[in-house]
Amino acid sequence: MKDYTITINGLEDYPHAAHEFAQFVAPGRIFAFYGKMGSGKTTLIKSICSELGVEDPVNSPTFAIVNEYEDREQNTIYHFDFYRIKSLEEVYNMGYEEYFYSGATCFIEWPELVEELLPEDCVQVFVEEEADGSRTVKIMVAE
Repeated sequence: MKDYTITINGLEDYPHAAHEFAQFVAPGRIFAFYGKMGSGKTTLIKSICSELGVEDPVNSPTFAIVNEYEDREQNTIYHFDFYRIKSLEEVYNMGYEEYFYSGATCFIEWPELVEELLPEDCVQVFVEEEADGSRTVKIMVAE
């Protein structure tokens, strides 16, 4: 594992953080975003999608579970929010394999709830709110 760290001092830093993060994004790569409620996971994903040229509104798919976007290169991005799932059976029933193994980029919020289903080469992203209100984003990429 190789890890990278991005610091976000305020809302104005998200576009720069997204620009840095974009170097890790590739079709077929799956990103698992870990962090407490309100830590900035969705805001970071919105900024990354903007950096990648997504023109549709990017919102957390809390109730839909998954949203689909297209970047400027017409690559598909799936954005998951597993916060409200009650069992892995729900994830099996939604056909998660069709998403995870589609060749699309996947951004997953609340991956703790589906960890056993994540591919081994999933990129782990830890978003932590610091005491001063800044965010530390640690990206762990399998080599």
